[in-house]
Amino acid sequence: MRLLHTSDWHVGKTLKGHSRLDEQEQVLREIVGIAREHEVDAVLVAGDLYDTAAPSAQAQQLVIRTLMGLARNAEVIAIAGNHDHAPTIDAYRPLAGVAGITLVGSVRTAERGGVVEFTARSTGERATVAVLPFLSQRYAVRAAELVTNTPAENTGAYDQQLRDILASLTAGFRDDAVNLVMAHLTILNATFGGGERAAQSIFEYAVPATIFPVEAHYVALGHLHRRQRVDAPCPVHYCGAPLAIDFGEQDNTPVVCLVEAAPGTPAKVTDIPITAGRRLRTLRGTVAELSVLAGTVGEDFLRVWVREPARAGLREEVMAILPGALEVRIDPEFAAPVASSRPASGAERAPSELFREYLGTRNVADPRVEQLFARLHDRVTDGSLAGPNIDTGAR
Repeated sequence: MRLLHTSDWHVGKTLKGHSRLDEQEQVLREIVGIAREHEVDAVLVAGDLYDTAAPSAQAQQLVIRTLMGLARNAEVIAIAGNHDHAPTIDAYRPLAGVAGITLVGSVRTAERGGVVEFTARSTGERATVAVLPFLSQRYAVRAAELVTNTPAENTGAYDQQLRDILASLTAGFRDDAVNLVMAHLTILNATFGGGERAAQSIFEYAVPATIFPVEAHYVALGHLHRRQRVDAPCPVHYCGAPLAIDFGEQDNTPVVCLVEAAPGTPAKVTDIPITAGRRLRTLRGTVAELSVLAGTVGEDFLRVWVREPARAGLREEVMAILPGALEVRIDPEFAAPVASSRPASGAERAPSELFREYLGTRNVADPRVEQLFARLHDRVTDGSLAGPNIDTGAR
């Protein structure tokens, strides 16, 4: 049978205040096209459908349209990630089920939906999928234990809880079926993608790859945004995010994983590149150097590090050259040094001299700023900026 593994859509994610919903729609439309082109039997969406627990109506519409588009030709199973609101995902279960979509928001027993079974349309082979949505440590480890135990004890308790859950969910794996696990979690020693939520990806939430049973033909993971295979007794893969969500992910290669599996045979995995969406890129240089690079950036979204001291109007100059720049900063090498102390004789010096000295501490050398300060200072001291006189009627 053929499976398509994807995760970490983060629909609704904005970048530096810029909406990327149009890009996300293009990416998800491409994923639907890939599923149809390769005639997959099932699509596994391993969590973080949304970027926030309270997604906008537009974000929800896009996710629902995508899931329904995938379900026209394949089984669709999607679980909640740490960015999703699990109870809301579960609330959609009955409606989604009518459309042939299986949603799992919270951790469930095998009998109550923690194990999903289907028959591949193309081969007639049976598949068993153990599903493990994101499980917060505060739910896996009781509150009292979080307070009284050491961090190592809590980490061990979280590890054991997940082992126990997976052991229960995978107890029904069969030799005559394709046995699959789908989960949203962090594996020890796996590589981060760069844009994950750190508070829910740290060591306390990490488990070893040995947590998965050797009988699994394939383990489809979500949460870490970089495509990677994890060393384990069975095939364990993160498919990564199909669209870089932050500049920390600009070097990642977005893909979905096409998985071919049969009973008794380890899965064969092929990466299919995702080409839709604008790429993220970081540029460094002086304004003159950035001007030369302007013709090479296309429609990329840019983070720009300017390699010269700050001055009035510098950001506007960069934006005029690089309209795709979402972030403009001074390169740390040229950033202003922090003043260690205030001159003892400062109170006896002219305001213009003090302001010039302040500009020096900020690494700003621009006579126009000093002239503007001088004009404002003159207007304040001669009373031209004072409010109108009001006659109170007092005599």
